[in-house]
Amino acid sequence: MKPRLVVRSRASQIFSLAIVACFVFANSLGAGLRTGEVYALNFVDLNGRWLLTNDGHVTVVVLTTRADISRAQVVGARVPDYCLGDPEYRMITVVNFGRRYGTVARTIATSLIRHRINIEAAQLQRQYDARGIRKDAHRDVFVIADFEGTITQRLATRPDAAAFGVFVFGRDGELLRQWEDVPTGADLAAVVQ
Repeated sequence: MKPRLVVRSRASQIFSLAIVACFVFANSLGAGLRTGEVYALNFVDLNGRWLLTNDGHVTVVVLTTRADISRAQVVGARVPDYCLGDPEYRMITVVNFGRRYGTVARTIATSLIRHRINIEAAQLQRQYDARGIRKDAHRDVFVIADFEGTITQRLATRPDAAAFGVFVFGRDGELLRQWEDVPTGADLAAVVQ
């Protein structure tokens, strides 16, 4: 009888250890990014441009959904004026579509996003012109369509499809600050400086 208890005891210990490991792994998947850590995240925008979080820019990344685009626009409006047209700064908008789009739907959604990018670039161009910035604003609009949810999984503190977040990365990729809602202009300016 004793050998049987030892086997059961060891099996119970191994099973308990496996359960604990699964919980730790699951929590680390939904933990999101940690402020102060350095991240070398890379993205490809709709124009095929490679963007990195550690390539010498101060980068504001906004994770949003189509339903929350207006919140992303508020973040853009709150970015300090001195960032406009300055090649040291950039804002990347990641639109999370989830996993429900097929090829035809993706093509249509991409077309709609491109149309929206043109509208945003025209508005930004007016700001550039008013400030005497001689630059094509369209080149400063970075949008990524996350159809599979892979970028959302890397960024979000919650793995749900409705996640919204704002992340500010320093020039070396250090996550300086993150919010799960739209930050105030003062909070954003304090971090972006």
